[in-house]
Amino acid sequence: MKNITTLLSTLVVFFAIASPALAQEADAAATGNNAWMMTSTALVLFMCIPGLALFYGGLVHKRNVLSVLMHCFALVCVMSLVWLVIGYSISVGNAGGWIGGFDNIFHKGIGPDKILGSAFQMTFFIITPALIIGTFVERIKFTAMMLFCVLWTLLVYAPICHITWFGGWFAEMKVVDLAGGIVVHITAGVAALIACIMVGKRSNATPPHNLPMTVTGTAMLWVGWFGFNAGSQGGATDAAAMTLFVTHISAATAATVWAVIEWFTIKKPSVLGIATGAIAGLAAITPASGVAGPMGAVLIGAVSGAVCWWASVKLKNKLGYDDSLDVVGVHGVGGLVGTLLAALVGTAAFGGFGDFTFGNQIVIQLIASGATIVYTGVLTVAILLFVKAVCGGLRVTESEEREGLDEVSHGESAYHM
Repeated sequence: MKNITTLLSTLVVFFAIASPALAQEADAAATGNNAWMMTSTALVLFMCIPGLALFYGGLVHKRNVLSVLMHCFALVCVMSLVWLVIGYSISVGNAGGWIGGFDNIFHKGIGPDKILGSAFQMTFFIITPALIIGTFVERIKFTAMMLFCVLWTLLVYAPICHITWFGGWFAEMKVVDLAGGIVVHITAGVAALIACIMVGKRSNATPPHNLPMTVTGTAMLWVGWFGFNAGSQGGATDAAAMTLFVTHISAATAATVWAVIEWFTIKKPSVLGIATGAIAGLAAITPASGVAGPMGAVLIGAVSGAVCWWASVKLKNKLGYDDSLDVVGVHGVGGLVGTLLAALVGTAAFGGFGDFTFGNQIVIQLIASGATIVYTGVLTVAILLFVKAVCGGLRVTESEEREGLDEVSHGESAYHM
C-alpha cells in the first residue's frame, strides 16, 4: 500500500510539473508559427513593392518607368481595400462550392484568430493581377488597367483560389498546388496572353532602360518567394524548411540553364537572361514546392529554364504577340510546367513527399490546369470587352504612347536631363 501511495504521489508531482511545461511548449510553437506567417506576409508584399515594381520598371523605356511603379503601388492600395470589402469573403469564406460566399463582407466575423490568415492571402490577391500588368505596359490606360484588375481578381482569381485551397472542385480532387501554380501563375499567364493580344502591340518596343533596377527587383522577388512558398505551409515547420530549400534550388537551376542556353545560342550569357531564368524557376516550383525533394527541384528548374526560354524567345517571336515583359512565357508556361511536373517529382521515385501515384495525379493536374485555362480565357475576354466599352478603349493614343505614360498618365518624369 505504501508503494502504491508513493507511486501516485510521484505521478501527481510529475503531471503538476509537466502540464505547464507542455502548455508553454505549445504556446511557443503557436507563437513561432505566427511569427513566421507574419514574416511571410511581409515577404509576399515585399515581392510586389518594391520587388516586382523594380523588376518591371527596369525593363521598360525611361519615359514609362513611373507608370509601371505606379501600377504596382496603386494595385497594392486598391486591391487591399477590395480584399477587405469582398475579396476575402468570396475567395476564402465558407468551405465548398464555387466561391466562399458573402458572409464575411467587410471582414464581418474575422477576429484576431483569423486575421493573420486573411492578411497572408491578401498579398496573393494583390500580386496576381500585378503580374499581369507586365504584358501590356507602355500602352494601356491607367483607368483601364485598374478597372480590369479589380474585376479580374473578383471574377477569375477569387473562384479559382477558393476551389483550389478552400474547398470545392479542385480541392476535392486533391490537386497539388501548394502556393499558386494554378491559382496565381496559370491564371495570370492566360490573362496576360489574352490581354496583350486585345490591347495590341507597342508602336515602338525598346530595350530595357535600367537593367540594374531589374536585377535588384529580381533579387527581392527571389527572397520574397520564400514567404510565398514556405509561408503557404502555414507555420514554421520542417515541411516549410524543405519548401524554402527546394524553392531556392529550382530558381538557381533554372537561372543556370537559361544562361547556358544563351551561351550556346547568342555566345554571351546575359544579365537579363539569368534574372528571367530565376523567375521562371521560382514560378515553376511554386505548385510542387510542398511535395518536391531537392532532386525534384533540380528537375523542375532545369525543365522550366529550358521551356520558358523557348516560350519567351522562340514561340513569342514566331506567333507575333507582344507580351512586353514575358508574363506568358515565364509565369504562364512556368506555372503550367511546375503544375504538371508536381505529379512526377512528388512521387517517392523522385524523392518526393506526395501521397499519390504519378498516373492518378497527372490526370488530376491536367484536368485542373485545362479547366483553369478555359475559364480564365473566356472570362478575361469578357472583362476586357467590358472595360474597353466603359473606358472608351484600352490603350492610349499613338501620340500619347510616343510621349510616354509617365507624363501622359501622371504628369511626372522619372529622369530630368
